[in-house]
Amino acid sequence: MQENRRGGTLDTASVPGGGEFQQNQDTQRADFGFVFDTPLNENLNLNLRGSIMDQTHEHQFGAVFEDDNHKSWLVESSLSGFGDNLAWLIGTAYQAESFDSEAFPLFDYNYEIPGLFSQVDYDIRDNLAMSVSARADWHSEYGTQFSPRVSVLYRPENWTFRGAFGQGYFAPTPFIEEIDDAGLSRLAPLRELEAEQATTASMDISYITNSLETSMTLFRSEVENVTELQVIPESAVTDTKVQLVNVGGETEISGAELLLRYRWRDIKFTGSYLYTDASKPGEGQSNRIPLALTPRHSAGLVIMWEEHGSHLLGFEAYYTGTQHLEGNPYRDLSEPYWHLGLLGQITTGRVSWFLNAENLLNIRQTREEPLLLMQQAASGRWTTDIWSRNDGFTVNAGFRVQFGS
Repeated sequence: MQENRRGGTLDTASVPGGGEFQQNQDTQRADFGFVFDTPLNENLNLNLRGSIMDQTHEHQFGAVFEDDNHKSWLVESSLSGFGDNLAWLIGTAYQAESFDSEAFPLFDYNYEIPGLFSQVDYDIRDNLAMSVSARADWHSEYGTQFSPRVSVLYRPENWTFRGAFGQGYFAPTPFIEEIDDAGLSRLAPLRELEAEQATTASMDISYITNSLETSMTLFRSEVENVTELQVIPESAVTDTKVQLVNVGGETEISGAELLLRYRWRDIKFTGSYLYTDASKPGEGQSNRIPLALTPRHSAGLVIMWEEHGSHLLGFEAYYTGTQHLEGNPYRDLSEPYWHLGLLGQITTGRVSWFLNAENLLNIRQTREEPLLLMQQAASGRWTTDIWSRNDGFTVNAGFRVQFGS
């Protein structure tokens, strides 16, 4: 894959105070993968898979040029078996990931992660089943990591109950969103970071009849050692402006999602509502701050009228509530907004003609305030976060032709 991107101050545009800030990236990427699967006997199966990725970047962030290379490798083998009410799997994996920067070699890394994993699925009875899995990784930088998961499924008649609990980890790298936008030139070398640790739990309840489907999902996640970008005090003697640190305390995300589907003849209605309470520790022990760009309320409605092989007409409406914003000089809370869309399709023989209209209300964040900052952020960014749509009203049309029977 070859990709060339041009952005920033195009043509005669300039940043506040004058001057240009080009934001260009040329990418060359190659991927290779394989999967081999074969039965050993009636109850045993052997699986092998692997992948290699090599990606080279040539960045330009204003006057700073950064050339780098990302590589990753994965080899995995597993043996699985099954019986009347039991299925199991055991396997081993080796994963490696490296980064090499010509301009900033202090950020180079080479992670090697061998691991073992296993899973057991057991049907206790016809309507009750459980699954238990675990994985152990030996990370070359962040040590031994253990990730267990257990889930239970119960299906009495038209009801379905599913509960799950799990733990996992994430190994930090420099490449969070702000650094991807502005490069490594203002970032201090990574020091004494710990792996992020997450604990998650969820409960799903659903009920299905011939024309009605309802479901409710309750979820909660607690994440420790969250990696966050922090501004270095101006009094510090350093050429860099920001650093990555582990946030103390826990970042908590909990909420509920409701879903309703109803079919009346050829018309299907789908409605959903999502409530999310997401926060991170503040300055005081009891003070908590909402997570940025995470709406507390969001909802959707989709109405689809379809007769297979003849026509299709659809309407969609999605609501996004207010979001907490960080590093935005124009506001602390975003505006709620609606996204409306229409889709139509008519089929005549082997040809289907379609028309799709998106963002009927022509919602654009730049109608509220500019994206451009009045001065460059400490991370090097020149724009605020995107909390709304910016593509405006769009229409696309076309046709599809079916060949063969």
